[in-house]
Amino acid sequence: MELCTQTVAADEVITRRSAKHHPTVWGDHFLAYAYLLGANEQEEKQHEYLKEEVRKMLVKAPSKSLQKIDLINTTQRLGIDCHFEREIEESLSYLYAGYEEWIGEVDASYNLHDIALSFRLLRQQGYCASCDVFRKFTDGQGNYKKALVEDVQGMLSLYEASQFRVHGEQILDEAVNFTTVQLKLILPKLSNTLARQVSSALKFPIKDGIVRVETRKYISFYQENESRNEVLLNFAKLDFNILQRLHKKELCDITRWWKELEMPKTLPYARDRVVELYFWSLGVYFEPQYNVARKILTKVLCFCSIMDDTYDTYGTLKELTLLTEAIERWNIDASEHLPPYMKIIYRALLDVYNEIENELANENKSFLVNYSITEMKKLLRAYFQEAKWYHEKNIPTVEQYVKNGTPSSTYQLLATTSWLGMGEVATKDAFDWIATEPLILVASSIIARLLNDLVTHEIEQERGDAASGIECYIKEYGVTKEEAHREMKKVIENCWKDLNQEYLKPTVNIPKVLLMPIINLTRVSEFIYKDEDAYTFSKNNLKDIVSMVLIDPIIA
Repeated sequence: MELCTQTVAADEVITRRSAKHHPTVWGDHFLAYAYLLGANEQEEKQHEYLKEEVRKMLVKAPSKSLQKIDLINTTQRLGIDCHFEREIEESLSYLYAGYEEWIGEVDASYNLHDIALSFRLLRQQGYCASCDVFRKFTDGQGNYKKALVEDVQGMLSLYEASQFRVHGEQILDEAVNFTTVQLKLILPKLSNTLARQVSSALKFPIKDGIVRVETRKYISFYQENESRNEVLLNFAKLDFNILQRLHKKELCDITRWWKELEMPKTLPYARDRVVELYFWSLGVYFEPQYNVARKILTKVLCFCSIMDDTYDTYGTLKELTLLTEAIERWNIDASEHLPPYMKIIYRALLDVYNEIENELANENKSFLVNYSITEMKKLLRAYFQEAKWYHEKNIPTVEQYVKNGTPSSTYQLLATTSWLGMGEVATKDAFDWIATEPLILVASSIIARLLNDLVTHEIEQERGDAASGIECYIKEYGVTKEEAHREMKKVIENCWKDLNQEYLKPTVNIPKVLLMPIINLTRVSEFIYKDEDAYTFSKNNLKDIVSMVLIDPIIA
């Protein structure tokens, strides 16, 4: 923590806090992609040909067969399933319609891997498949049979399937504990490729993985599989590289916009992380049709980050009061009494929202931007509350903290904003629904808030920031830091069950395609805050991941 003094008037000296964040690790790298071309004619022909070959495989594979189930899984893991949504949905719908009967028929012959994989694919698709299918693998006391340990693939599939559990599914709670312990024990004895696959899954199960990151990793695993299908592999590589070029071009445009704003130069106290924030948006949706949505979400994320640093460390309480009041008014005249640096932030924020309105005007959807503005106001009220707690040296109760932490996680704003630019599917009714703060959104927000707290609270306490959820819990319940960590992890686990449950529960007029950004935002949190605050300290591990996804093509 660095303190700096600033003379504002002859009789007033302001001492400001600054976290002294490291500069961007990317510089102008992505500006080099201004003239990057998309797929050439030969690549387009090859892409279309391979896509049709994969489609034929999916159609020809017998219904309810292991061949079909494995094929669906492989297309999903290779990141090419977005091209075959109709075929996959039809197959899994058919499987679910006769699921209980099918499981009964195959009970004797199907192994743990087959049943766990089928269960996971159905749950991922939003079907509430019964977890009773796993009873055949337990003994009379409800414990999983020890002999299962010999079946590494089965154990891995059960581990992945159990991540999609909801409340009251004790057999899946037991499965998580059993498989996690056993996979860790057998990890040193596994072959190199399988060991890497298991190790990767233990850190980031499919439930938690960012699609583009997991796709890139799985292509390398699949390439080493002796029974790989070359058509699938070649299509996945080509598709990844073509999409990566599109993402590079998008990031070039975003980087130019950011550079023209000159925010890093004007606001040296704020984190300069535009590339990482685009990566965040890419974790929400990577498909070509969401290019406008990604641009909107990234720009709003940039202002969330600026506001976070302004409220968290740099602004005085007097200044933050003025800024919060100006945000409530939301018009250019409201910036009149703000200090110069805040005027720049405020006016740029309003400009961005005006841009978004203009972007959506062609679809007659400009009015939907008001839903995002409402959430931005909620976010800054929550930031202001945290600032007041800090300045008043007040540690709130856990209940007060979580209630305020739900909007301060940014996820209510980000989830709402993520729908802008998604087209006709994002209706006014859908925005009215998300504005009610449904459980799936609250659960996602709490997960994001607490994951952040778990890895940042020690650094924040060293620099004298406001109390995090960890400090609130320690103070209220008189426990150790380790106990507080355990309790926070239990809350996160329960929130994931809420999330899974809400995704499986049919929601009137809210299609799954709109629920996925909420799920994917949660996955980005799991990724960014796994071992450290990878967003703030982006020069560490995140740099290599961004390179893997956004710079280095896959060698064919």
